Amino acid sequence: MTSFVVHWAVLALALWVSSQVVPGVSVSSWAALVVGAAVLGIVNSVVRPVLTFLTLPITILTLGLFYLVVNGAAFGLAAALVPGFAVRSFLAAVAGAFVTGLAAWLVGGVLTPRPYPQPGTRG
Repeated sequence: MTSFVVHWAVLALALWVSSQVVPGVSVSSWAALVVGAAVLGIVNSVVRPVLTFLTLPITILTLGLFYLVVNGAAFGLAAALVPGFAVRSFLAAVAGAFVTGLAAWLVGGVLTPRPYPQPGTRG
């Protein structure tokens, strides 16, 4: 349960960063930010894998670049489902998904505990 709450908080922080950095992505309140992070997490875990599978041939043909479109579509879908979370254009959705993913990766990397080798062992 703690891992879920931490992941949700990291996603909310990343979504806030995206709304501050990307023109065209806006979050009107803290409640919209929290709900938006939850919906984005659900969309990323349920809808995005299906979209990824369905678009696999074109993703392979474009050497993975089409995956940015899939991420943007998932980000835009989450914004469409949450009142107070708005994306102005598809390009803003792609940029917002990129910035949100990057910010979540950075924050998650800082918060993830790393095992330290025991003294006297090589690692």
